[in-house]
Amino acid sequence: MSEALEQNLKLITEKGQILALDGILHGIEKEGLRTDSKGSISQTGHPAALGSALTHSHITTDYSEALLEFITPAFRESAEALHFLQQLHCFTYQHLGDEELWAASMPCQIDSEDAIQIARFGSSNVGRLKSIYRVGLEHRYGKMMQAIAGIHYNFSLPETLWPVLSELQGSKDNLQQVRSAGYFKLIRNFRRSSWLLLYLFGASPALSTSFMRGREHDLQQWDENTLYRPYATSLRMSDLGYSNKAQSGLNICFNHLDSYIRTLTQAINTPYPEYEKLGVKTRQGYKQLNSNVLQIENEYYSDIRPKRVTLPGEKPVHALRERGVEYIEVRNTDINPLLPIGIDQQQADFMDAFLVTCLLSDPSDVNSQECELINRNNSLVVNRGREPGLTLTRKDQQISVPEWGHMILNDISKTAAVLDQIAGDSRYSDAVSAQQLKLDDPHLTPSAQILDTMKTSGLGYKAFILQQSRKHRDSILSMGLTTEQQQYLEKLTISSIEEQQQIEQSDRLDFGTYLANYLAQ
Repeated sequence: MSEALEQNLKLITEKGQILALDGILHGIEKEGLRTDSKGSISQTGHPAALGSALTHSHITTDYSEALLEFITPAFRESAEALHFLQQLHCFTYQHLGDEELWAASMPCQIDSEDAIQIARFGSSNVGRLKSIYRVGLEHRYGKMMQAIAGIHYNFSLPETLWPVLSELQGSKDNLQQVRSAGYFKLIRNFRRSSWLLLYLFGASPALSTSFMRGREHDLQQWDENTLYRPYATSLRMSDLGYSNKAQSGLNICFNHLDSYIRTLTQAINTPYPEYEKLGVKTRQGYKQLNSNVLQIENEYYSDIRPKRVTLPGEKPVHALRERGVEYIEVRNTDINPLLPIGIDQQQADFMDAFLVTCLLSDPSDVNSQECELINRNNSLVVNRGREPGLTLTRKDQQISVPEWGHMILNDISKTAAVLDQIAGDSRYSDAVSAQQLKLDDPHLTPSAQILDTMKTSGLGYKAFILQQSRKHRDSILSMGLTTEQQQYLEKLTISSIEEQQQIEQSDRLDFGTYLANYLAQ
């Protein structure tokens, strides 16, 4: 990445355009399972005191009633997003009673899939669509996979940057085209180097035996309730996590917006024989939204997505086609059980420097051979990333994890220095330095620290994460909420319930017509 990065940083600096990088927007989405006091998945519905999961702007559910999802607004400072996320935790803890919020990505104790209650969103057409989509996921992948949780880091570059890049590149495209092309260049380079994020921040080296019940695996036994891999970084991102036979054959192209839309649309509109056998609407009700490889765009599991805020009833791919990319969503971030909200400021600062580096680096496309190497490198790192002597493949040559990692960090450090100038401190460079230490000493990675702590304490996965969950709850509750924030979230609870009722009362179409219209976009 170095040559293109150095040239772009030099041009931005020499032309006095450094402030064009000021004003990055950050948002965080975090999932988390509710458990009972003993660490098994909650059997209660979404707490009424948290409002409507359909319409609440900050607290909703993901796949199941027990899988909470927190969504922050977009903030100029990542610190504001992190603080808001902490406040959402605090407000939620106030209404959980004796339940806990599971402080890890891999699920808690789940005795059977019957214990996972699919999320309910009311009787409206849009609510039914969301629930039926989840029923489809159950039939396609099983419920257990949908109990995995993670953190999504949303990242939007300043609008002032795109005219500067357009001028530097001598582009004749309009700004919407320049913006989308820039984000896809970022995505291509992210994919080339995302293995490093899995090594540095992966935090799921162990899991509950209940997650693998009835499935063949080669995991090692920690104790009777815990499985692990000794050098794993992120089992969440391995083939034990989000994987599926139908999706394994997809060739979604992340090189450019038009190729992404074309290949994703093809998957959404291509029938899949096994899903056709399942049927869509039966006497028992809907089993899925359709029988295609993907029901909708969000079903495609990727570690990064181009995003655009949609209009009511609009499909994501349509929004991208009409108005281009607005931001990107990084999806390979584990919940770190050693941290109160699963992520901290240093990680966010590093993510910013990493993503800006991806934007300003190698403009070349990713060909099919490189795509295979990317997948192979990621698989090695999630399963064996801390293994002594492990090598990855870079440009058809073997290279050790520390050697390649330091090369990437050397590039990121150049971007960090520029971001430090804007911020007026050294926090971006400090964040890069902290990651360099992890490459020199794998025991400093979260995945290693989790296993070391489990070993020292004599605890298995369930007991350790339950202990951390209680510790973080007590810590966050002790910080409390301001009166203003308390009132804001209480008001949202009431208004979200009222909004759901209004949506349900305003429906005029029968669901079959509504679904047909939605899928026909």
